[in-house]
Amino acid sequence: MTAVEHILGEDWMVVPAGGSTGTAFYAQSAQKKLFLKRNSSPFLAVLSAQGIVPKLVWTKRLENGDVVTAQQWLDGKALNIEEIQHPKVAKLLSKIHQSSELLDMLLRIEQTTVKLDQTLVRVKQFVKGNKIGRNSLILYQAIKYLEDRLFDVYYDKQVVCHCDLNHHNWMLSNDGELFLIDWDNARVGDPAMDIGRILQSYIPKQDWDQWLAHYGIESSRYLLQRMHWHLLVDEIIAYVWALNQRDDKEADSHLRELYQLMRQVKEWHL
Repeated sequence: MTAVEHILGEDWMVVPAGGSTGTAFYAQSAQKKLFLKRNSSPFLAVLSAQGIVPKLVWTKRLENGDVVTAQQWLDGKALNIEEIQHPKVAKLLSKIHQSSELLDMLLRIEQTTVKLDQTLVRVKQFVKGNKIGRNSLILYQAIKYLEDRLFDVYYDKQVVCHCDLNHHNWMLSNDGELFLIDWDNARVGDPAMDIGRILQSYIPKQDWDQWLAHYGIESSRYLLQRMHWHLLVDEIIAYVWALNQRDDKEADSHLRELYQLMRQVKEWHL
């Protein structure tokens, strides 16, 4: 019997939930189902209290010092690419970005924010470490844009950003409740980091203004510049990472996205 099974007792069946870390489990008894995770962030309690993730049922410490959290298991589904366009998504993301409770808690845990100058240094160093990256014209152009716009995209209203808004992380319960899960990559920074990823990946360009209206803001050149700055950072890192892993298919995907972003920068005069 594992340590997790020992906590629950003999009436429970525990199976791995998958994922790269191996720290998540499904647990089921005759009467109840739970989602368990080992060493999840203390941030989870605040997310649960605000209804952003499924309800936190209990937290227990194992003999080895690990902490296990149990969340309510909800029957439902991940949103597909089309469903991400629903106004509910924009409104939940806006609620997250406006939450002072989430911000206070994450600042206590992380004690740091995303700083643009440090991000730029990190990107340049990462690219330097790869021969193809060092000699890539598109990466040179993208990094030049990051340098030229560094002071133009500064934004002082820092918020909690999820930073991994894949449609699989948006969960809709059978009761119609929407949740955003998997907060392991959350950072304190510019909300444009999240907004840009949703718009660029899931929302048709002609619907961007409408989506932003549901979120609660208007489009502007300043917002688009901030979005593109952070999107370029993400794609540069992802492209070079894929090159380092010799994953040609993944690298080609990020390279195409880099070209698309640089076309938008030029055509939209950003």
